[in-house]
Amino acid sequence: MGGVLMNLDYNKTTEAFKNLGYVDFEKMYSMLAVNNVFDDLETGKIGEMEFYDAMLKVGNGHVSIEQINTAWNAMMLDFRETSLKQLEALGRSHQLFLLSNTNQIHKKAFDVIFRKQTGIQSLDILFKKAYYSHLVGLRKPGEEIFRFVLADAGISVEETLFIDDLIANVETARKLGFKTHLLLANEKIEDLNYKN
Repeated sequence: MGGVLMNLDYNKTTEAFKNLGYVDFEKMYSMLAVNNVFDDLETGKIGEMEFYDAMLKVGNGHVSIEQINTAWNAMMLDFRETSLKQLEALGRSHQLFLLSNTNQIHKKAFDVIFRKQTGIQSLDILFKKAYYSHLVGLRKPGEEIFRFVLADAGISVEETLFIDDLIANVETARKLGFKTHLLLANEKIEDLNYKN
């Protein structure tokens, strides 16, 4: 979803944490990554409070959960409205599925952004089914989540186009036999030729 349907700016989250006193945010992020905090959040192994506790422990002790929440969500800008319109058009002739690495904190935030921007209750309405890593318990680029979606959705790799903005995810999908497209920074899904 992020980088494909939604505009993101990771620097905004980095800057927001630095403004909260996480002066060496990159080092802190690396340390939490080594301890699997982010993977565990994105696969639902830990919840919001465990994540906030981990962030508070590495912080300066003068921040609130609300401030951490705001900084963590700062990267999410807005949805690409022309891409959403493309989804609506494609949905009339194709089965559409969403597969997204995310977490419950970001899911709540992007649901609010989506509702404010479109007036529609949830992004999920544009898809036959949405698969979110924190609910499935698996994440890209692991093969397991792709296999899970194939089985659950009842789709075949030969008839499925997988679009992602990260090469590792595309490489896994390609290895499993999906048709794939790596969405480059200057591309949008409405620019692609779906007939080929």
